[in-house]
Amino acid sequence: MKKFIVIYHAPVTAVMEMAKATPANQAKGMQAWMMWAKKCGSQLVDMGAPLANGIQLGADGKTKLSDKNTVGYSILLAKSMDDAKALMAGHPHLSTNAACCIEIHETMQIPGM
Repeated sequence: MKKFIVIYHAPVTAVMEMAKATPANQAKGMQAWMMWAKKCGSQLVDMGAPLANGIQLGADGKTKLSDKNTVGYSILLAKSMDDAKALMAGHPHLSTNAACCIEIHETMQIPGM
């Protein structure tokens, strides 16, 4: 099995909308995520967590706020990218806001490690 890093992106407006959600709507949203996690089973290695306050580090040592709108991550195991994509089908993050998206990256082995 290969390891895949899933990165969730959402515009600031979507994050603000989610922050204003009622406790009942938040619970409904988490229920959708738990259903997705159950569908993945043992292939979901790490559910991940929300991310915030990202910065970008430059080669010159300077930092600036990240403009990537990265809001979370998960880690999956799958046989191939197609299998990883299949695990993401119907993911609740994609129904949060039309501008939300998901990236999937296959981790690569480092020679000699």
